[in-house]
Amino acid sequence: MQCPGQDSRYWDGEAIFESHCPKCGGVVEFFKDDSKRRCRQCGHELVNPRIDFGCASYCPFAEQCLGGLSPEMLAQKQDLLIDRVALSMKRQYGEDFAKIGRASRTARYAGTLAKSEEANKAAVTIAALLAELDGPVSGTGHRETTKTLSLLTELQANEGLINEVCTLIKTMGNDSETDTSTNTRVLHDAWRLEGLAQSAEAQSTIGHAQEMISAFKTVNGRHEAESILAAISKAS
Repeated sequence: MQCPGQDSRYWDGEAIFESHCPKCGGVVEFFKDDSKRRCRQCGHELVNPRIDFGCASYCPFAEQCLGGLSPEMLAQKQDLLIDRVALSMKRQYGEDFAKIGRASRTARYAGTLAKSEEANKAAVTIAALLAELDGPVSGTGHRETTKTLSLLTELQANEGLINEVCTLIKTMGNDSETDTSTNTRVLHDAWRLEGLAQSAEAQSTIGHAQEMISAFKTVNGRHEAESILAAISKAS
């Protein structure tokens, strides 16, 4: 059965509209289900200004439904999934505000570092949000991911993303791991930045915190750590 939102039998007079090209001012005609169109005057490619990212933002069949997704739509699809994971994480942790705060702060660092280090933002941010969902590190030195797998499957995340998130969580915080992927390094540094910021808030000595900088695995992670220490030094 075709999705009613994409079935032209259900369309009204607003299904076809015109928009102006931001480059040359030319008129570009859109159908409501177009993800993008090219201006006939100058060739500039426009994203549909009225496209509904609702179900397409998380539906696993969105690409087949709407055609090739634009980079803007792919980014919004990822951001919506991250938001849904964050809400689910808060429901899972209930009133454990310490865990919620720790996960949220680590996720923010992960998202920032992912951009500067060109890592997979969705994978590292979601891994940061759910790292403690299955409990602490097991006796083998790895974290479990059973609940994480169930939650992401329920949210209809794609299989590749689920596998990457689970792999990241299993090795998070384990310095003995030999995996040197960009995603792993970014999550490692996000986790350490959160710890550094909290130890600073607890008034740990700056000298001790500075020793931690050498443990960071990304250039931007080290820069962020240095910024945190500089702010603490200035405040003291």
